[in-house]
Amino acid sequence: MGQHLMRRPPKYVQGFIDRHGKARFYFRRAGFKTVPLPGLPWSPEFMAAYEVATAEQPAQIGSARTKPGTISALVVAYYNSAEFKYELAAETRRNRRSTIEQFREQHGDKRVALLQRDHIQKFLAKIERPHARRNWLKAIRSLMRYAVQIGMRIDEPTEGVKLGRLIKTEGFTTWSEENIAAFEQTHAVGTRARLAFTLLLYTAQRRGDVVRMGRQHIHDGLLSVRQSKTGAMLKIPVHPALKAVLDATPSEHLTFLTTAAAGRPFTSDGFGHWFLAMCREAGLHGLSAHGLRKAACRRLAEAGCTAHEIMSISGHRSLKEVQWYTIAADQARMARAAMEKARSRTSSVKP
Repeated sequence: MGQHLMRRPPKYVQGFIDRHGKARFYFRRAGFKTVPLPGLPWSPEFMAAYEVATAEQPAQIGSARTKPGTISALVVAYYNSAEFKYELAAETRRNRRSTIEQFREQHGDKRVALLQRDHIQKFLAKIERPHARRNWLKAIRSLMRYAVQIGMRIDEPTEGVKLGRLIKTEGFTTWSEENIAAFEQTHAVGTRARLAFTLLLYTAQRRGDVVRMGRQHIHDGLLSVRQSKTGAMLKIPVHPALKAVLDATPSEHLTFLTTAAAGRPFTSDGFGHWFLAMCREAGLHGLSAHGLRKAACRRLAEAGCTAHEIMSISGHRSLKEVQWYTIAADQARMARAAMEKARSRTSSVKP
């Protein structure tokens, strides 16, 4: 117990030993609600609760420092609303809060009632990337709808604001078998890079979920994962290739993956940057951790899995999101079968 207390906890965490000899930890930050944190610092359950606490808006006491009717006052109310706290996934809350805080920093002292559609259009015009522009509008639209709901506005200023159609792309590049072989050739079994790579490829999970995985999540050959984005609980059979790498990579930590310098669990963004560097070491550019999630789905489709079977592992919530993997795999199989029939017919025809 003492070793855990000696290890420096995350920011804004305070711990002490109670009169029963039990370690207790709390998230304490000025203006925020004090939140008790379960388990020990850096454990999966502790970090999950910590992420939720840091994503929440400061307690209502913060409203005393804001002027009524301002955007800042609206933000305080919105962060403490059921719509924000309970109806959004933790990852969505973090992303939305990041956008709203930037807006609040620039315009928090302005009155909500004076915000017009033209102002929204001007704000949007300053955002260059189409996806970032769309995410900004989603966040501010949710804030303004809440303003109407609580009577701070009589209309919704983002109503009627339209964005141009996004050019469809394939998104993150899916790793090919050649890419996979190149990474494996560079990073041997037993290295952190190979462990991270194998976890991504054989669980089909997002990086934010992979960095929270540990041996305590494996029971009876199944890896239990609660997805941070969707909240879905998955039980994924441990593939023999993954088991071999896990057995060859001993770890004394509660998460499989830790930073080299401090031996602490990765943050999602920190892991993403580190993994990009591992890809570059293998001579792979333009590839990412998310591309391995797509490669895992591709492999499942090529093995003949149905869209629903792929979803049971990847955790996708929409059938449409995974159907293209099966369609592509079916097309390739049918094309090979058709060409084989054509060759057979050609060889049977006498000259």
